[in-house]
Amino acid sequence: MIVIKFSESAKPMSELGALVITQGVDALMRAHRLDPFHYFGRHMQGDWGDVCDEDRQLNEDALIDGNRLMSVYNINAELEIWIITEADRSVTTILLPEEY
Repeated sequence: MIVIKFSESAKPMSELGALVITQGVDALMRAHRLDPFHYFGRHMQGDWGDVCDEDRQLNEDALIDGNRLMSVYNINAELEIWIITEADRSVTTILLPEEY
């Protein structure tokens, strides 16, 4: 079992549940083309990445009303990842858009 302890400055802005990484993200990570944990840390802190203003506001509202949270990170011209925390906060998934 891995236990992660957060410093005060790195505490999650919300419960995030279990962390799931899809096969596509796992393959990129194993090929050393992606460090998904860097982006998970940003998501955890409420940095929603490259979402539009409307989705950014939906995330801010979701912190209050308990809806789904979604971050989008454009890694480079060919690669984008999504991070989605379900509304019930049971799971957060890191995935490629085509895996949705």
